[in-house]
Amino acid sequence: MFKSPTYLFIGLLASLLVFQACGSSEPEGDPDPLTLEYLMSLSDEELMERDSDGDGLSDYDEIYVHGTNPLDPDTDGDGLTDYEEVNTYGTDPLNEDTDGDGLSDGDEVNVYDTDPLNPDTDGDGLTDGEEVNMYDTDPTDPDTDGDGLSDGDEVNTHGTDPLDPDSDGDGFTDGQEIEMGTDPLDPNDPPYINELNTINFNFDRSDIRDGDAQKLAENVERLMEVEAFRVRVDAYTDHVGGDQYNLRLSLRRANAVVDFYKNNGIAEDRIEFRGLGKAPVRCSEAEMDRNTPGCEKNRRAESHPLNPYPFSPRN
Repeated sequence: MFKSPTYLFIGLLASLLVFQACGSSEPEGDPDPLTLEYLMSLSDEELMERDSDGDGLSDYDEIYVHGTNPLDPDTDGDGLTDYEEVNTYGTDPLNEDTDGDGLSDGDEVNVYDTDPLNPDTDGDGLTDGEEVNMYDTDPTDPDTDGDGLSDGDEVNTHGTDPLDPDSDGDGFTDGQEIEMGTDPLDPNDPPYINELNTINFNFDRSDIRDGDAQKLAENVERLMEVEAFRVRVDAYTDHVGGDQYNLRLSLRRANAVVDFYKNNGIAEDRIEFRGLGKAPVRCSEAEMDRNTPGCEKNRRAESHPLNPYPFSPRN
C-alpha cells in the first residue's frame, strides 16, 4: 500500500518525540568539574558510597565527620593522605604540623622517622624542627655526637657543640668534662701533662749529666704548673753485666732522678720510683755504642706523669 510523504513525516516526528521523552527520564551525570556544592546536594546514602578524591575516606565522612575536602586527598598538603592521617597516624588532616614542632606530618613520617604527635621525638630537649632545621642534629638520637650529654643540654645549658664530642679539642669529651667539673669550652681545662722527658746515663753510671739535668728541669717546671699530677720514675740499664748488679744500678739511677725532683721543689709524696734492672728490649747491633759496651738507649730513666683524673684524653 502506498503511503504519502505527509504520512511518513508524521510517523517520523512521533518516533522522535518518543525518543526525547525517554531520554529526559534518565538521571544526569556528575558535573565537570565536580564541585563541593554538587556533592552536598546528594543524599547521605549517596555520599557514603562515594570517595571522589580516592583517599580512602567516603565523601560523607570527609564532609560531615572530619571536615576535610572530599575533592582533595591531602586536605592540608602535608604529604599524608587524609585517610592516613585519620586511620594510620592519628594526626590532624586539617593541620600540616599536628605537633607544632616545625616539621610537616608528612616529613616526620616519610623523611625523618620522627613522631608527628610528639614535638621532641627523642626527648633531648630540642624540638624535632630545631634539630633538623637549626642544629643539624639527629631528632631520633638524644645524644647525636655520643659525648654523654644530650643535644638539648649541649645547646641550652653548656653551650657546647652537639655535633662535636670534644668541643674544645682538649682530648676529653664534653660529657667527661662536665662530670669532672671542668670547662668543656676551655682547651686548657683541665690542665694536663701528656708526657715528660726521659734522660739517659753513661755506661755503669748513675750521675745526671748536664744536658739531662736540663730535661729534668723542664719536667719540674711542668709538674709545678700542674700540681694535680704526680710522677713515677722507672729506671733501666743495658744488658751488659749480671741481673742483680743491674737491678741495683737501675735503682741508683731512679734515686738520682728522685733527688733532683725533690731538690727542685717537687714534694716527696708526689713521686714514685722503681729500679727495673735491664731494659725489656735489647738494643739492635746498629744501636750499640761504638766505644762503650751496651747502648745508651737502654741506660735510661723514664718519668711518667700520673693522671689524677678519672678519664684519659683521647689522642
